[in-house]
Amino acid sequence: MKRSLLTLACTLIAGASAAAPPRSTFRYSAPKEEDQRPVIIDATIGPQGSDFAMRLLFDKEPWGENCKTRCANVTLFLDTDNNTTTGLQLDKKLPETGADMAVIIQGAREYKGTSSFALLRVKVRQLTGESKSVDDGEALADLNNHQDAERVQIDENTVYLLIDATGPTLPSARKVRVVYHPPTAKPLVSTIDGMLSGGSSSNVRIFRGGGSKKGWGKAKEAGTPTSAPSKGSNDNG
Repeated sequence: MKRSLLTLACTLIAGASAAAPPRSTFRYSAPKEEDQRPVIIDATIGPQGSDFAMRLLFDKEPWGENCKTRCANVTLFLDTDNNTTTGLQLDKKLPETGADMAVIIQGAREYKGTSSFALLRVKVRQLTGESKSVDDGEALADLNNHQDAERVQIDENTVYLLIDATGPTLPSARKVRVVYHPPTAKPLVSTIDGMLSGGSSSNVRIFRGGGSKKGWGKAKEAGTPTSAPSKGSNDNG
């Protein structure tokens, strides 16, 4: 098991250090506010095979004991066909309009009897033309770092995700719009290669070896909690 996790997390082999660093999808300068939930300050997102691979750097630990009741609660919107007439339908002026997929990342706490433990949840929702909010979306996946180490890994403040994009009704195109709306800030919008771009298998590589020179780093403790289960009353809030 330990060997398989090391293999899973290894993304950069000999010679990769000479390659140019991957280009960030977006960056954000977070305000220095102690009571603010963790936010994404640097994201690299792209297609990898039939998945969207994501490396998300937060300004502080997004889950665990340190964030207590103020852990991460962020949503990334993906307009997988780069078409605002499909997917989530809001005001036409809002960049989230047209999003076909929402990826919700939450630091949370799970309770079992008198004990509890921290975990990072990742919820994936498909949004259609009938969706007026994320809550209207169809659940595609509910992941966490304890049970889904092949798709969710954490290395300190960095979260690595593989999001399955093979839903039978999820639209695809050569380009994808990515939208992230930090609290009290303007939305960040970027365009990345889509599933039909033709180069998804070689442009990105996380969680896997195979000789890529464009690795995104590695999670040192794949699927391993950073803290032992403990008593507590906090949730994502």
